[in-house]
Amino acid sequence: MEPDYVKLKEIKPVLAGYIREAQVLLAKAPVPDDVAVHDIRVLMKKARAVMKLIAGQTGMDSYERNYGAYREVGRILSSWRETSVYRKILKDLRKKKPGVFEALGNNRELELLLQKAETPSSPAPETRKDINNVNSILNKAGFRIRFQSFDNLDARQLLNELDNTYKLVTDKYLTARNNMKPENIHEFRKKAKDFLYQLYFFRPLNPQTVKSVEKRIDAIAQGLGKYNDLAQMIKTLGYKYTGQGTSPALDDLIVIIRQEQDGYLSKVWPLAYKVFRPGQKLVSLIGFRILII
Repeated sequence: MEPDYVKLKEIKPVLAGYIREAQVLLAKAPVPDDVAVHDIRVLMKKARAVMKLIAGQTGMDSYERNYGAYREVGRILSSWRETSVYRKILKDLRKKKPGVFEALGNNRELELLLQKAETPSSPAPETRKDINNVNSILNKAGFRIRFQSFDNLDARQLLNELDNTYKLVTDKYLTARNNMKPENIHEFRKKAKDFLYQLYFFRPLNPQTVKSVEKRIDAIAQGLGKYNDLAQMIKTLGYKYTGQGTSPALDDLIVIIRQEQDGYLSKVWPLAYKVFRPGQKLVSLIGFRILII
């Protein structure tokens, strides 16, 4: 006979693990490499999603203090990642379309983005200050988690919060689908990732189905992330088509980038419809069979 209850994944050890893993990654080298920076930022996004899930049960003071700390770490590290992402994108495009890049050989913005910065043996003073700041924030966050009780979290309220997140993502999906501005697509991606990271704690309710939904949402987020990286790179290049005074080679490159974006979206939208289609309920999507949590 199946039990009439199920226990959700415990939040405190997972949240503490995010902080601990971020500290380990930060301490691996005098200056974190691109992979470490990316992984730390993902861990902070996961931690922020957790705080949104439990905000109604921990109090606003606790929520704002912890959420603000995780957001600040991500903000400090964000600029470290962007240049390396743009360089990788451009290098991949250059392999596909070498003639376009030959015609753009004197474009200073492209040259700067394609240059790989030397990894210093020791961090510059400003970088060291950032690293110390991140370390301090993570230490304080870990200390707070250690002495905060998560024993009285109500599982049904957590499920209600997950449902609220799902409804919000559905709204952002419809907004982006009906008005495909980069800002709308970016908002949809951010909220979808919140839902993905929160859903992890509900796997015990229906493991196989939840994991399948997580896989779909991760594919959606990955595609939207690549779309957003391309959108931000166009913005960094300062490109705006006016019909006059633009370089044909630069126009060509931007069209190629737009085609790459179209490719990512063509894969995202069918998946997104299955997960976030209008009128669909969370319980139908996940297939929760056990009512008592």
